[in-house]
Amino acid sequence: MYKNNTSWQNVSQWYNQSIGTDGSYFHKHLIIPGVLRLLKLQPNSSILDLACGQGILARYIPKEVYYQGLDIAPSLIKFAQGNDYQKNHYFTVADVTKTLPIGKKDFTHSALILALQNISQPELVLKNASQYLIKKGKLVIVLNHPCFRIPRQSSWEIDVKNKLQYRRINRYLSPLKIPVQTAPGKHRRSTITWSFHYPLSSYSQFLYQNGFVIEKIEEWSSDKESVGNAARMENRSRQEFPLFMTILVSKI
Repeated sequence: MYKNNTSWQNVSQWYNQSIGTDGSYFHKHLIIPGVLRLLKLQPNSSILDLACGQGILARYIPKEVYYQGLDIAPSLIKFAQGNDYQKNHYFTVADVTKTLPIGKKDFTHSALILALQNISQPELVLKNASQYLIKKGKLVIVLNHPCFRIPRQSSWEIDVKNKLQYRRINRYLSPLKIPVQTAPGKHRRSTITWSFHYPLSSYSQFLYQNGFVIEKIEEWSSDKESVGNAARMENRSRQEFPLFMTILVSKI
């Protein structure tokens, strides 16, 4: 497996400015509503938010639900703490691929939102999720769609003759370690983050090895709409090629 420092500490200022306290457009309109629907949290639920970033999910968790967020980047955790004042919400700096510095090991739910593909050893994160969940506990994973959104290996192209916008995929089955520039074009010197691509079969194997069974897979498309001469083509392709893949699993 790949080994690399994947902390977003060095890009935390840019990320906090880009995402804000309540999340991006897709957090608010697509991801958070979908995650909450799948989690089905109850007043006595507790949730472990792994690689929580600046705690976007926490802002939408009912106040009576116990929440623990963990992330390796101190600046992101500081931002989360400064924007969440619920008395039973906690944020801790931690490497989620290693033993977690928390005592509670009976969470009913866990979440990994747009984070697993930025971690070099996803199987170790899933191992922690399993160890800190109760039996039949639920885990929701949101990924940039690993079939259609592979950095540097996927792109939009146009079939002029048939008036189609389609998705070109150069590579898929091979595991990939891919450098990604943050805010390209906006700064003279962008900072690199890392994306780690795996095919669906690898994610299925990681989950199986760590005692999870897949209950449901959903694919979420953008709800934005284009205008202009190419609107029909763009809107159709936007619906056909989903942005995100979400996996609901249960601990055996």
